Amino acid sequence: MRIVALVTRIIQQMRRDKRTLALLFLAPLLVLSLMYFIFNSNEQVVTLVVSHVPTELIEKLEAADFEVTENNDVTIAKLKKQKYDGWLALHNNQIKLTLLNDDPTTTKAVMMKLSQVLQPEQASNMTITTDYVYGNKDTAIFDIFSPMLIGFFVFFFVFLITGIALLKERTSGTLERLLATPIKRSEIVVGYLIGYGLFAFMQTIIIVLFGIYILNIVHVGSIWLVFFINILIALVSLSLGALLSSFAASEFQMMQFIPIVIVPQVFFSGIFPLDNMAEWLQSIGHIMPLYYAADALNGVMYKGYSFNEIVVNLVILACFAMIFIMLNIISLKKYRSL
Repeated sequence: MRIVALVTRIIQQMRRDKRTLALLFLAPLLVLSLMYFIFNSNEQVVTLVVSHVPTELIEKLEAADFEVTENNDVTIAKLKKQKYDGWLALHNNQIKLTLLNDDPTTTKAVMMKLSQVLQPEQASNMTITTDYVYGNKDTAIFDIFSPMLIGFFVFFFVFLITGIALLKERTSGTLERLLATPIKRSEIVVGYLIGYGLFAFMQTIIIVLFGIYILNIVHVGSIWLVFFINILIALVSLSLGALLSSFAASEFQMMQFIPIVIVPQVFFSGIFPLDNMAEWLQSIGHIMPLYYAADALNGVMYKGYSFNEIVVNLVILACFAMIFIMLNIISLKKYRSL
């Protein structure tokens, strides 16, 4: 009977907790649906720009499922801008292949298909040289993911720790006592952000230095830009965690935000190429802070981008942070009206 009473009490508690029930049954369906649409996205199209190549070879390339563009005035800058997977040029009985190599998986697919198409040319003593715009022939897929992972771990742990810490401030009555004083809501939010931000800042430095100098994660661009990007990521995560903590009544409910706030962002952080997804999926990715953070980190750490080349991503991340901070200030109205 005592076991039955305990089970009955648990069932009644769960029935009253509508949010927990919704997340228990709907969150897995949301994540599963995202995975279904992402993994069933359009097949990747391999793009190749060719210069001074005979028509016969172009036809062979198209027959091998390359999307071929003829352009005799190609430069490395144009190759980067148009994001062609490769550039094939013929000069003086020599074939020069330049691979963008922003995705090692795609690069391997290009090399495999080209090796089959160019076999007759190799047999006729035509030499082939290969250059890489980003990385080299030894670049692994982890070299692309690792910068994104640094940003993800900064975002995830700052979100989790800050959200739970601020939740304790509210459930313990500390926030209510603060609101009973003449302090403004904006001052409370800024104070909390600075206070917890100092620890988030130290955590960010530790993660970045450990990843680059201990794990030897690929790093081509400025380390100061890497720090700056991750500090912005931490600020976005800090303000988002603070905002969502105001909607949670317990640490368990705070954890429940992970499947609907953190997990979907992983899918749009560059681990899966957005270009191959349906347009409506790409639109979802563009409202995710980690999409811009991962793009900036990958640009700096793997491609060696400068500040000007990632400034748009930085501005968008700053806008996310400002929006979440303003929403934090507004959310305090339900505790006190000024």
